[in-house]
Amino acid sequence: MSEIRNLEPKQVWENFDMLCANPRPSKHEEKVRNAIVEYAKQHNLSCTIDKIGNVILKKPATPGMENRKGVILQAHIDMVPQKNSDVNHDFVKDPIQPWIDGDWVRAKGTTLGADNGIGASAALAIMTDENLQHGPLEALLTIDEETGMTGAFGLELGELDGDILLNLDSETEGELYVGCAGGVDATIKLKYGVEPLEAGRTSFVLAVKGFKGGHSGMDIILQRGNANKSLFRILKALEELDVRLCEVEGGNMRNAIPRDAMAVVAIPTGNVAKAKEIVEKLYKEIKNELAETEKEFTITLEPTSNPVNMMKDCCSKKVINTIYALPNGIYRMSDSMENLVETSSNLAIVKSEDGVVTICCLIRSSVDSEKKDFAMMMKSVVDLAGDEITFSGEYPGWKPNMDSAILKEMRELYQKLFNKEAKVMAIHAGLECGVMGGLYKNWDMISFGPTIEHPHSPDERVNIKSVGLFYKFLVETIKNIPLK
Repeated sequence: MSEIRNLEPKQVWENFDMLCANPRPSKHEEKVRNAIVEYAKQHNLSCTIDKIGNVILKKPATPGMENRKGVILQAHIDMVPQKNSDVNHDFVKDPIQPWIDGDWVRAKGTTLGADNGIGASAALAIMTDENLQHGPLEALLTIDEETGMTGAFGLELGELDGDILLNLDSETEGELYVGCAGGVDATIKLKYGVEPLEAGRTSFVLAVKGFKGGHSGMDIILQRGNANKSLFRILKALEELDVRLCEVEGGNMRNAIPRDAMAVVAIPTGNVAKAKEIVEKLYKEIKNELAETEKEFTITLEPTSNPVNMMKDCCSKKVINTIYALPNGIYRMSDSMENLVETSSNLAIVKSEDGVVTICCLIRSSVDSEKKDFAMMMKSVVDLAGDEITFSGEYPGWKPNMDSAILKEMRELYQKLFNKEAKVMAIHAGLECGVMGGLYKNWDMISFGPTIEHPHSPDERVNIKSVGLFYKFLVETIKNIPLK
């Protein structure tokens, strides 16, 4: 047990500490799911596991509240596994170690999992509160949201009975989300041939390390550095020195902006000094360009033991030029909502192995036609290289309904509780609302949550005060659900 159990609201933080104690990276939710099932048994809650692995809890209305619309509290139980390079942590086996840092809770060198552990903890607290007056309640705790929304896509009709979905997966207290971006995964395969390392070449590791990273939807607007893009910018500049690419690896999650990337390169020995000059020059340029967003990153060129092979000249050029040309970052801002990114792409993962460089990108857009257009633009780049691109895991956006009854109720309630207006927003991230709302078309949906900064990075933190405000608002919302 950790010190966070002493925070208020106590039941929410106790639940979150339980989640932190049970490893739950995406696709490895078994331990935390078992803990939730045991928790439900202890509190005499109806609990089932659906075919895909989602946890569904149900609780009947308290006497006198049977005439209220049914509410589904929804959150996901998986988390993004990211850690600092100097931290020894196995996300499949080791618990997260939360600690209090002033007004915030964060983890020791890893992602915290407040995204979406706080939402799941709040849902469990509501379901076990014996003093709360409520209508019919359900909690839907989904799996694998972060790497493909597997739980949302696997949900079936007939599993849930409610009319209102409260998604607890937003990250700024005081904001009510009524729409989100859709997305599609792009996977590129660049084939390459190799030849023995030539005499007269020296091997080096070119490394970009220490970018802040972050959530590729929420944080893309912050214009942070992308380690893969910076790496290939430098590799492109080194082409004039006949530098050959041997291997490359950068990033590890589609929905996390890559923080680190490295390439092993073979440089003609006579060009080593000039290569170092180019790397240093570009390091200074990139530091200047990112002066407001990236303070502590490094770009280094260090000798390494010789690899056995290097890419053939034409293959090395193809890989460098293709990846350097791939679009990344914000493509278009929304015309209808202030400060909302409409379309973007994250050049998330680059990895060479067995004669293939695999590149994984995540394209997001709140406009489906623009998402498709962006995908075709990316395909055109790959077509020029003569290689393969596939698209998978497409999910729809969530179109705002400004006439929503629950939106009207919650806006009025927030004003009454806190004497200020809640902001009505859309988000440039994939919420499960878009997927599940396409199946349960009767649902009236809102997404909200506490303030979480830097999700999907080891800098992730959740504001303590905001958790109390969020939970107070959730409790009062449950008390005031409209009649059927």
